[in-house]
Amino acid sequence: MQDIDIATLKKRSIRGIVALTTRTFLLQIIAFTATFLLTLLLTPSIFGVYYVVSAVISFLGYFSDIGLAAALVQKKEPLTDAEVTTTFTIQQILVVILVIISFIGSSFVSHFYHLNDAGTWLFRALIVSFFLSSLKTIPSILLERELQFDKLVIPTIAETLGFYVVTVYLAWRGFGITSFTWGVLARGIIGLTTIYMIRPWKISIGFSKDVLHRLLRFGVPFQMNSFLALLKDDLFTIFLGKALPFAQVGYIGWAKKWAEVPLRLIMDSIIRVTFPAFARLQHDVNLLRKAIEKTIYGLALTMLPISMGLLFFVHPMVDIIPKYAKWNPALTSFYFFVVTAAVAGLTTPLTNALNAVGKIKTTLFFMVLWTLLTWVFSLIGLKLFGYNGVAIALCVISLTIIWVLVEVKKIVPFSFWEQIWSAVAGIVVQGLWYLLVLPHTPRTIPLLGVTGASGVILYAVTVYVLDRARIQGFIRSLRKLP
Repeated sequence: MQDIDIATLKKRSIRGIVALTTRTFLLQIIAFTATFLLTLLLTPSIFGVYYVVSAVISFLGYFSDIGLAAALVQKKEPLTDAEVTTTFTIQQILVVILVIISFIGSSFVSHFYHLNDAGTWLFRALIVSFFLSSLKTIPSILLERELQFDKLVIPTIAETLGFYVVTVYLAWRGFGITSFTWGVLARGIIGLTTIYMIRPWKISIGFSKDVLHRLLRFGVPFQMNSFLALLKDDLFTIFLGKALPFAQVGYIGWAKKWAEVPLRLIMDSIIRVTFPAFARLQHDVNLLRKAIEKTIYGLALTMLPISMGLLFFVHPMVDIIPKYAKWNPALTSFYFFVVTAAVAGLTTPLTNALNAVGKIKTTLFFMVLWTLLTWVFSLIGLKLFGYNGVAIALCVISLTIIWVLVEVKKIVPFSFWEQIWSAVAGIVVQGLWYLLVLPHTPRTIPLLGVTGASGVILYAVTVYVLDRARIQGFIRSLRKLP
C-alpha cells in the first residue's frame, strides 16, 4: 500500500479541507434544518431519551477498538496487508462481543431508565447500527491515509440524508421516538453500502502477533484518551439521564447541539484532514509549524463569526418561531456552550498535533485532567445552578487551553495570537454592531436575517482590511489547486 509525497500531501490536504468543508457545510444545513423540524415535532423528553440512549451506544463504541485504527492512520510507513487484516479482525471480535452483551442487557437498560417499548427498540436499533458502522473502519482508514477526503465525505452525506429524511418523515407522521429507531437503521445500511462502493476492500480475516504488538504501542495510549473522553462526555450523559428528568437532559442536549454548529460546520472537516496530514509532516518541524498555524488561522477566521451570530440571534429566533418557546429554558446553557465550543475549536488542532507526532502521553495527561474537572465541576454546578451547571462548568474548564498552548509550543514553536487576532478584532466589530442595531430590529425573520448578514459583512471587511495580504495569499493558493 503506497504512501504519498509531500507535494501531493499539500495538494490533497488543501483539496480535502475544501471538499469536506463545502460539502459538509451544505450537508449540515440540511441536518440543522431537519433538527429544527424535529425540535418542533417532538418534545424535550423524547430528545432526552435519544440523547441518553445514544450516549450508551457511544460508551460501548469506545470498547470496540483498542486504538488500532488510529495507529494505522498515524503510522509513518506504508501499510501492510497484515496490519490491515489484523486491525479488522481484532476490532470485529470486540464488536461482536459487545453486540451480544448489549442485546442481552437491553432489558436492563430499559428498566434502569424506565424506557417504554419504543425506547427499548431504539436502543436495539442503535446496537445494529453500531455493528454496521464497525464494518466501515478499514475503507475509511484507507481513504484517510490517501487523503481522499472528497470521496470519504460521500458516505457521510448519504447516511446523514437517509437518517434525517426517514426520521423527520416519521416524526411528522406521529411515530415519536420510533422515528429515531428507523432513522438510525437507515443510516447504518446506507453508510455501509456507500463506502464499499466508493472504496472497495475485500473483507479478510487474519492475525499477526508482531503486528498487533507494534500497533498497540501507539494504539493503547490513544485508546486511553478515547476512554477518558468516554468518561468525560458519554458516561456523564448516561449519569444525567438518571440524575435529571429527561426534559432537562433534552434542554442540555438541545443547547449543546445548536451551540456546536461552528464545530460541526467547520472544525470537524478540518480536523479530519489535519490528523493524517500532521502525522505525515512530523519529521519536519518547520512544515508542521506552518500547517498548525494555517489550521488555527482558518478555524478562527470561519468559526468565530458564526459563534458571535449564535450568541445574539438564538433568543430572538426562539421567541418568534411558533412552538419553539418550549426551548427557552435551554438558553442559559446555550450561551455557555457557545463560548466553550469556540475555545474547543481552537484547542482541538493542538491536541491533534500532539497525537500526530506521537506525544500521546501528553494528551493522555490532559484527558485525565479534563475528565476529573468535568465530573467535579459539573457535579458542583448541578448542585449550585441545576441543569445549567453543566454548561457553566464546561465553560470554566475550557480556560485550560492556555496550558495546552504551552505544551505544544515546547514541541513546535508556533505563534497562536498572530493567527487569531484579526478574527478577534472582526467579531468585536460584529458584536458591537449587533448590540447597537438588534434592539431596534423588528422581530421578523427577514429583518433579523438582514441584521445578521450585515454584521457578517462588517466582520469580513474588518478582517480583510487588517489582514489583506494573508487572505489574498490564501485565495491564490486555492486557485492553484488542480
